[in-house]
Amino acid sequence: MTATDSAIATARHAARAAAEKLAEDIIAMDVSERLALADIFLIASAPSERQVNAIVDGIEDELSKFELKPIRREGRSGGRWVLLDYGDIVIHVQHEEDRVFYALERLWKDCPVVDLQLGDDTSAKAAAAVESE
Repeated sequence: MTATDSAIATARHAARAAAEKLAEDIIAMDVSERLALADIFLIASAPSERQVNAIVDGIEDELSKFELKPIRREGRSGGRWVLLDYGDIVIHVQHEEDRVFYALERLWKDCPVVDLQLGDDTSAKAAAAVESE
């Protein structure tokens, strides 16, 4: 089983919104084979707590246009690692230090990377980094 088309579309909308807020190292991983809770993990990072929160705001604003609201939101007050649970997609926006420390990509490195179609080489770089680990 692979991620649904709707989960992939949602991930692409969220990724574009994150990129507009200058998120770094945006990557989506198809975790549907390994995890029953979600189809896709979208991971992005930023160098400051303020920017993490701006990215989260951008993602929530964009997805609300499609009448999507997070089922669960964790970590907003700290601004270090914010988790947005949309059911079939779970979005992690992390401070770059926390991203390096927790290394979610390494934990899920056996999962396929989803092409986010961001129009630049951001996804390609992130996918190459995961594959090289």
